[in-house]
Amino acid sequence: MKIAVIGDGGWGTATALLLNGYGHSVTVWGPFPDYIEEIKSTHLNPRYLKGVSIPDGIAWTADRAEAVTGAEIVVLALTSKYFGAVCETFKGLIAPETIVVSLTKGLCEKTHARMSELATSILGLKRVVVLSGPTHAEEVSRGIPTTIVAASEDPVAAETVQRVWSGPKFRVYTSSDPVGVEVGGAVKNVIAIAVGASDGLGFGDNTRAALITRGLAEIARFAAALGAKPQTVYGLSGVGDLIVTCTSIHSRNHSVGERLGKGEKMADILGSMQMVAEGVWNSKVIHGLAKSLNVEMPITELVYKLCYEDYPAQDAIAALMSRDLKSE
Repeated sequence: MKIAVIGDGGWGTATALLLNGYGHSVTVWGPFPDYIEEIKSTHLNPRYLKGVSIPDGIAWTADRAEAVTGAEIVVLALTSKYFGAVCETFKGLIAPETIVVSLTKGLCEKTHARMSELATSILGLKRVVVLSGPTHAEEVSRGIPTTIVAASEDPVAAETVQRVWSGPKFRVYTSSDPVGVEVGGAVKNVIAIAVGASDGLGFGDNTRAALITRGLAEIARFAAALGAKPQTVYGLSGVGDLIVTCTSIHSRNHSVGERLGKGEKMADILGSMQMVAEGVWNSKVIHGLAKSLNVEMPITELVYKLCYEDYPAQDAIAALMSRDLKSE
């Protein structure tokens, strides 16, 4: 198949490598022509996927029309903060029958919409599939066995994505619950910041396990309030992605939390990072939406305070431990 990947970041590049390895014709679009030329000439993507060689078979372009013309599948591998703005620039360029696959984990800061909702409304396309789960680009690009879920209200589109992405080292399940899959992918980044802060403070396995478990409870409550199926959060996009993001050395969100726990300021942390930690601005979006829905999310609330109110990590743990006692 002819497949376009919109986004030259780590996950977009890893996806292109995977699909190219299956024999598909893959074109990757990036916004900066100079950097695209660098990737083409060096066969490396040092900003976003260090140390991974890129084969000749993948095409790279900064031209939007060139990227998507004739594509049967268009993959959106964008940060949530700029997802809508980039989609606007592709409006009218993608054929109506094209399957659109969103790899982005987060909610829209302005409208609180899920990424698949943004793609549908902006691009005017109906065949949108969410592909999400415990998938670090660094491992996918190296052929580490990985499982993920393709979710859509269009079962044929989800099954098509399942067949296209599945291979010897990459297994795809399907789901009819894009709401639950996207909520799991968005909130787990916020919980990972909390776990990182705990690790930065020098706490141990007990605290980490508690935050992951109670974080899952927050994901479940939030997802239910948005209409998700309860069982979805206990699958790959919920429990699976939560575990990997809260415990992996590859997790940028955990790294942000760890540095906060060690006393660094958020401005300094973000200023030193080249890649995006989705949980930082999604903590603001999810915190605000949870308040409006009257959903109790104490860990998320404290992560928001850590990120936006310069709240000390030590005080955040004390606040969680001193909450009113209740049944599980």
